[in-house]
Amino acid sequence: MSTPYPFTAIVGQDDLRLGLLLNAVSPAVGGVLVRGEKGTAKSTAVRALAALMPQVPVVDGCRFSCDPGAPDPVCPDGPHQEADGVSRDARMVELPVGASEDRLVGALDIERALADGVKAFEPGLLADAHRGILYVDEVNLLHDHLVDLLLDAAAMGASYVEREGVSVRHAARFLLVGTMNPEEGELRPQLLDRFGLTVEVAASRDTDQRVEVVRRRLAYDDDPAGFVAKWAGEEADLRERIVAARALLPQVRLGDDALRQIAATCAAFEVDGMRADIVMARTATALAAWAGREDVQEEDVRQAALLALPHRRRRNPFDAPGLDEDKLDETLEQNSPQDDREGDGGGGDGDDDPDPGPDGPGGGIPPQNDGEGPDAPQRDESQRGDTPEPPQEQPEQQPAPAGKGGAEQPAAKSAEPFRTKMLSVPGLGEGAAGRRSRARTEHGRTTGAVRPQGALTKLHLAATVQAAAPHQHARGRTGRGLVVRRDDLRQATREGREGNLVLFVVDASGSMAARQRMGAVKGAVLSLLLDAYQRRDKVGLVTFRGKEAEVALPPTSSVDAAAARLELLPTGGRTPLAAGLLKAHDVLRVERLRDPSRRPLLVVVTDGRATGGPEPVALAGRAARLHEAEGIASVVVDCESGMVRLGLAAELARELGGTAVTLDELRADSIAGLVKDVQGAQGAKGAQGASRRAA
Repeated sequence: MSTPYPFTAIVGQDDLRLGLLLNAVSPAVGGVLVRGEKGTAKSTAVRALAALMPQVPVVDGCRFSCDPGAPDPVCPDGPHQEADGVSRDARMVELPVGASEDRLVGALDIERALADGVKAFEPGLLADAHRGILYVDEVNLLHDHLVDLLLDAAAMGASYVEREGVSVRHAARFLLVGTMNPEEGELRPQLLDRFGLTVEVAASRDTDQRVEVVRRRLAYDDDPAGFVAKWAGEEADLRERIVAARALLPQVRLGDDALRQIAATCAAFEVDGMRADIVMARTATALAAWAGREDVQEEDVRQAALLALPHRRRRNPFDAPGLDEDKLDETLEQNSPQDDREGDGGGGDGDDDPDPGPDGPGGGIPPQNDGEGPDAPQRDESQRGDTPEPPQEQPEQQPAPAGKGGAEQPAAKSAEPFRTKMLSVPGLGEGAAGRRSRARTEHGRTTGAVRPQGALTKLHLAATVQAAAPHQHARGRTGRGLVVRRDDLRQATREGREGNLVLFVVDASGSMAARQRMGAVKGAVLSLLLDAYQRRDKVGLVTFRGKEAEVALPPTSSVDAAAARLELLPTGGRTPLAAGLLKAHDVLRVERLRDPSRRPLLVVVTDGRATGGPEPVALAGRAARLHEAEGIASVVVDCESGMVRLGLAAELARELGGTAVTLDELRADSIAGLVKDVQGAQGAKGAQGASRRAA
């Protein structure tokens, strides 16, 4: 966008704007993660912030944006002589989701290394973003190893590159901003913790505010330059205020009383580690500087807690982020100075704020109602969220006998989740990076080298030199450099782990509800969902009961959406096992067209019973053999209980060509060898298929 939308023209989104401005005042806060639904001005606000950032002086010609007043003594382009330098606008660098590690941190300049025999470092995006803004849209879709590198650099203020014979360190201090839509999957808790602040954004439901959003956006689209000129005065005032707050920041005093409140708040909410305390202290200091004060007050501590703690309280991906504000106020009150408790509280005279207003300690932001940004489309109420309406309970109904049909029963509460054994797809895949099954990936251990097919992406240096070395005399080499031709280049092959599509097929019939088994079953599926989240899988959920099967959740990266659907799953009726397997077959067929490289793992959770319709058992067997014929890896979680067991789930596993495990065997601390069993069953299936083809 050549003419960014003005920051001050954004309607509402007070928390979003305040979080961005606090990081502009004090980049040491550690960046901000913006979570919210699509169309809520997340990207617009970040791009608008770049225009407000003060200009930065840089050493002329330095690729690492060194400050001429205090150049980096180990800058790869240094040492720098004393110079006045030049001023330029602060950069906003965008990190694409599909970026490579070389593009992020930089790499050896292979062309110069081979042609001239010198080690030359080609800087990456971290160097470009130094003293500016690094923006990662859809950060939850970024590969984990890239997120690790990115957040390590943000925490240390420097990037260290040790690879391919290159050892480089350069400064990398930037304002880190990530945006994400939680419906597309969550970040791991340990990565969430590395973001200083987090804000939740949502579209306004206020009609007047939505009208104003549309009015401003249309005016901007019709005449961008004229619209920006209209807001130039407010933009200039806000830019000056950022500069003033930066200058005041070193003078802000964080007293012992405020520090005690910070520590008590973090302890009360049981956040892990000490990073939350440090971030809260820096945020409260930035809030005081933003309000034009030299002392941190209780209102600063409270606002800092609301921005810095919600994402650090999540223990698993199924926990909703948030903070109990009543508990927060109680904690602050208990740890406030005695003289403040006797008065109104709040920690100071409100007249000290040079710009009081409805925004509290973030005063000075144009006052708005809660709302959304300029490019947020209206959303149909029928599309709000992933969670379906809970079914109407039917009181005074008793569970039907197993296999005899019966009325629907209320959703059972799931048992406590547990750590499960590793389930993996056999063979070597080529899917998206993850942590489940073996695969050829862009990152991982190097296993060999091949001639590149198309563009070279990962050079195997030793293999390339080995291929070129025998031909140096014939090619007339006379200098230091190696004479390398296209045919000499070798692509490194690497092996790592991929994420899979884990499709759950859950039996919700009356037989599963008998003996109160459904709670344990839901606990097992919830445990497998948690495992899928940690291994970066996509998940889907098919349920069957009564007369049919349904797709409760199409394949998605949002495992918390699957958990929500599972919690509301009612039980009752007959067991249309064949319908569930056929529905799963349809889902996998469609997903194979959408994402052919992602291999599926079918997890059938049932006691193996099949009732309803003509020949239900035979029909279920034929449906199972469809999956077996297509080589789909499968596991049957046997939910049968009691003294007498019919072994129907094990028979179903044989028809699928997979393996059966009981609920107890699914636990990581039970019998070993589950992965081997799964793979062995798949190998046996392949051998049987080969013998049938030979016959």
